[in-house]
Amino acid sequence: MQKIIPVFVICLLSTIAVYGQTAVANTTALKTALQAKLDEWHKAGSFPGATLGVVLANGESFGLAVGFSDRETKTPMRPNDRLPAGSVGKTFAAATALQLIKEGKIRLDDKIEKYLGREPWFARLPNANDITVRQLMNHTSGLVRYEFKQQFTKDLTANPEKVWKPAELVAYLLDEKPPFEAGKGWDYSDTNYIVLGMIIEKVTGRKFYEEANRRLLKPLKLTDTIPQDGPRLKGVVQGYAGSNNPFGGTDAMIVNGKFAINPQFEWTGGGYVSTAQDLARWAKIFYEGKAFSPDLLPQVVEGVPAPMLGRESKYGLGAIIRKTPLGTSYGHSGFFPGYRTDMMYFPEHKVAVAVQVNTSVGRSLGKPLSTVLVEVMEVIKS
Repeated sequence: MQKIIPVFVICLLSTIAVYGQTAVANTTALKTALQAKLDEWHKAGSFPGATLGVVLANGESFGLAVGFSDRETKTPMRPNDRLPAGSVGKTFAAATALQLIKEGKIRLDDKIEKYLGREPWFARLPNANDITVRQLMNHTSGLVRYEFKQQFTKDLTANPEKVWKPAELVAYLLDEKPPFEAGKGWDYSDTNYIVLGMIIEKVTGRKFYEEANRRLLKPLKLTDTIPQDGPRLKGVVQGYAGSNNPFGGTDAMIVNGKFAINPQFEWTGGGYVSTAQDLARWAKIFYEGKAFSPDLLPQVVEGVPAPMLGRESKYGLGAIIRKTPLGTSYGHSGFFPGYRTDMMYFPEHKVAVAVQVNTSVGRSLGKPLSTVLVEVMEVIKS
């Protein structure tokens, strides 16, 4: 006996098929429009190449690329090429800390003396007895940057293969007078997140990269994101730092497959290489509160004034909060010699975008990466 398929089932299947075809066509058209935007930007600038990652509101993600990954060999940049993400990596340290905060192993408003007070160098740390974990995470501690200290860049260049310990980085600012009392000013500093990384290792008894991989990269399937733990990094393209590069003194950052300086030094101040698509996926996960307990998200995006990052900008807990023509965005920018990165999540649209370029020479870009991402978002929204 033949089975009779109800008419409504046939109609439903037909509707699903049409919807699927329309969705594919819409995504194809969007990719074409975004590629045209990338091509236009690249033509107007003088940078080697760039990658773009997009995650739509429905979770669909894709990557695009423009220009060259190596300007000498004219090798085309590919969407899955990896680039150092610079300070964007702070978000992985922040997410790991936020998980530990929810577990009660770290408390946001604890003085860091509770965790590091017995370290032999601790008393020499500026504002040592007054700094809280929250102040590390939002850059209000008064700890200045170690990485731009002239002596550090000199030592880094002189010892390009040195494996740096966190305490050796902090040592560059011991006994210095802080620019302000803890909690009474704002100054962006990698040192804050180096100290945060030390606290994470202290309370977990594990190396930071092991902990972040176990808690974040592996369960969230961020397979194109890897630790920046040595001078040879798989899948990382050439970067160009310009002729006046204080970090190693070279324009091309990779020679014979090895970085001119050991990028391992960046650690929890950044410390990851990734693809733009992976970073866009991560931005959506992080700023939707899916990398830690969502009840902490309001504190993550609360923010304190951060004028150094732009007019009306604020900084939360691993979050740069920026006003844009398309509403408030949450995200993070990053610099590593030879590379620049920016990622933004637009909560009103539930869309995340990220861009990476293989140069750190800002003037070659023609416009800030944040402007590029806003323009990308305008295309997506149109």
